Amino acid sequence: MSCDRHYTGEVQKVWETLKSLGYGGQILVSDQTIFTVEDASRAIGVPEEQILKSLIFLVDDQPVLVLMSGSNKVDIKKVKKALGARKVKMAGPDYIEENFGYKIGGVPPIGYDIKMKALIDEDVQKYEILWAAAGNDHAFFPVSPDELVKLTGGSVCDLKKQ
Repeated sequence: MSCDRHYTGEVQKVWETLKSLGYGGQILVSDQTIFTVEDASRAIGVPEEQILKSLIFLVDDQPVLVLMSGSNKVDIKKVKKALGARKVKMAGPDYIEENFGYKIGGVPPIGYDIKMKALIDEDVQKYEILWAAAGNDHAFFPVSPDELVKLTGGSVCDLKKQ
């Protein structure tokens, strides 16, 4: 694993956003992929629960970030309720790449050209550190739950499917 501050492409965009928001950590890069939660858990050496899933949903046709503990699934009804929405669906990989430049497996919780609402599942607060993708399927960064709220401006709520 390395922490090279000469990032490229999408990782550079995430790094610049992190710096502009006052993030004091660093982006790490692994030779191993972090494409899935399981991959990330293995590559980083932490439980799946500490991997942060950054998902993009279309909520009444507007993109919204939904940030989850790696082992949890999203309850669409809870997202609808949290936002008072009528229609919620997960954005597809093509939509995400075309609109934001990130491929599945590297979708970060920050680094977007538009201000998106963010919902953060309350279970992330159980962990001291979470590990978030940083623009591609090999780059990631550590973040505390409190700092995640600060960086994303997200609202913490119950989003987990039981």
